[in-house]
Amino acid sequence: MAQNSEKKVETAPPTYEADDITVLEGLEPVRKRPGMYIGSTGPTGLHHLIWEVVDNSVDEAMAGHCDRIDVTLLADGGVRVTDNGRGIPTGIHKKYKGKSAAEVVLTVLHAGGKFGEGGGYKVSGGLHGVGVSVVNALSRRLKLEIDRDGDHHEMEFADGGNPTGPLKVTGPAPRGRTGTTVTFWPDGTIFEEIEFRAQTVVERLQIMAFLNKGLEIRFVDERSAGKDAQIFKYKDGIVDFVRHLNVSKESLFRKVAYFERKEDDMEVEVALQWNTGFYESIHSFANGISTGDGGMHEDGFRTALTTVTNKYARLKGTLKEKDDNLLGEDIREGLTAIISVRLQEPQFEGQTKGKLGNTPVRSLVQRATNEKLAEWFEENPREANQIIQKSIMAARARVAARSARDLTRRKSALDGAGLPGKLVDCSSRDPRQSELFIVEGNSAGGSAKDARDPKTQAILPIRGKILNVERARIDKMLKNTEIQALISAIGAGLADDFDVSKIRYHKIIILADADVDGSHIRTLLLTFFFRQMKALVEGGFVYVAQPPLYSTLVGKEKIYLKDDAAKAAFLAEHPNHKSDFQRLKGLGEMDFGELKDTTMDRGQRSLLQVAVEQAAIADEVCSVLMGEDVELRRNFIQTNAKDVRFLDI
Repeated sequence: MAQNSEKKVETAPPTYEADDITVLEGLEPVRKRPGMYIGSTGPTGLHHLIWEVVDNSVDEAMAGHCDRIDVTLLADGGVRVTDNGRGIPTGIHKKYKGKSAAEVVLTVLHAGGKFGEGGGYKVSGGLHGVGVSVVNALSRRLKLEIDRDGDHHEMEFADGGNPTGPLKVTGPAPRGRTGTTVTFWPDGTIFEEIEFRAQTVVERLQIMAFLNKGLEIRFVDERSAGKDAQIFKYKDGIVDFVRHLNVSKESLFRKVAYFERKEDDMEVEVALQWNTGFYESIHSFANGISTGDGGMHEDGFRTALTTVTNKYARLKGTLKEKDDNLLGEDIREGLTAIISVRLQEPQFEGQTKGKLGNTPVRSLVQRATNEKLAEWFEENPREANQIIQKSIMAARARVAARSARDLTRRKSALDGAGLPGKLVDCSSRDPRQSELFIVEGNSAGGSAKDARDPKTQAILPIRGKILNVERARIDKMLKNTEIQALISAIGAGLADDFDVSKIRYHKIIILADADVDGSHIRTLLLTFFFRQMKALVEGGFVYVAQPPLYSTLVGKEKIYLKDDAAKAAFLAEHPNHKSDFQRLKGLGEMDFGELKDTTMDRGQRSLLQVAVEQAAIADEVCSVLMGEDVELRRNFIQTNAKDVRFLDI
């Protein structure tokens, strides 16, 4: 056997001794593991910086010391948040000698006025004391201004929270005002991107104004040409919030039910109204923080709502003795509700505070709903009867839907055994490799069939606009031919029976035309997936692809342009362009060669294999979308989505 002539390099084994233990001090842990504090370093985490600063100002408002907050997106990429609260204390901190309390708040984790018995805040959203210090740690520069005790104080930090000097008085407080201003510039070495999205900020600020009756919040985007302030202030608080959420829906009645209750160190506000739709929309908050995953306050509300409604229905004889009780899902059909609680020691799950865990608050909300909603029903018998009748109809539809599902299951439409005849399937049986293109009509299906990779790409043509599932119950939906085809092609069931592990394709691609009808069809399909196959959307399996709207010749080369904006940009770059533009309304007008051209990038890979932007579908997506405003529908597809991925073909 030949000897190996290469000399073996000896490496010392790794050690694990006392000197190998690393201690992260100050704000180092935040920069080392930012995801632990803000969730991610993507757009969500970036905007979380604003929420942390704004939450501190809102805490001042909840404590009764602030009635105005100004948020400004600066032209140079920074953010300025100003409130007229008491101002962060400026005196020297007795534990950190030589440092002002303001510096401690900005540089020490878990430092703030929300701990202990000092009474700085009765309730607060930023309870962990890591908010503004985390913002400081993740900023390349932060400027702190405090108006307090008649003086204007300033202090700056650089390179992840390092003070450039002590807090100092730079003059008198203007017009004797009090309050805090925090201006920060995110660190581009930490975040994937550092450009804030104005609409994301506006939506959050509007919610904060709804939740804090009488609080005025002003927003200015200095990056835009207009620079006009948007002002949010609501005298009726969460009642206005419910009206806002239902503005695009048909309300079952005009009144909004509202009640509140205070006990010990907790308080709850609830506002609710039903609409004629079929989906519930319950939004809960604790100390102004959205609890998207629910929690004890939601549990208490849901339990009491079911109890009160059934009790009232039996008391009035609408439900007979032999009748089964209405289920919670029947009663919540079409319900829009806001539940806002405030308490001293909220127990959230994680720093991002998605779920509330305080058991006592469940009892408070349950008692308040049992008592106050029962009173509202008695005082508003006509509206109460409308709620009962709608709930009874929902119960009947639920039973009918169960029967329809059972029947459909017996026909093998839901188990994937019977595939729709118009599906042009791919040869691969590996869902991870397989893609399903949903296209408009047979002509588009023909082009797509010829242009596809038959090994991994399947084509399902659908006829026109599918059923609007936002306005149809499941029993009617299951009778729709196009929806039956979608269900059987995907092969994982529907609604409560949907099992994402059984999907036949890991990419479901909506390939609708570039015109208004295509936009509407795309919206209807997204609505269907969001309502009836939500795990498909949340798992990132749904894609939107859009063919180009125009083509033109540059020399002998055909150039494709996505839309009117792309056409305008092209003409700006080529002012002497002479060739005509062909408007490619839909896939049916494109031959398979053109379709192949537009699905290839410079690296000659299908664009459907390229990683693309993910964005969020808001809770209210479907009801907002289904208005007649075409621009509204288009805006959803282009800007509001979260778990849908977008591809430009």
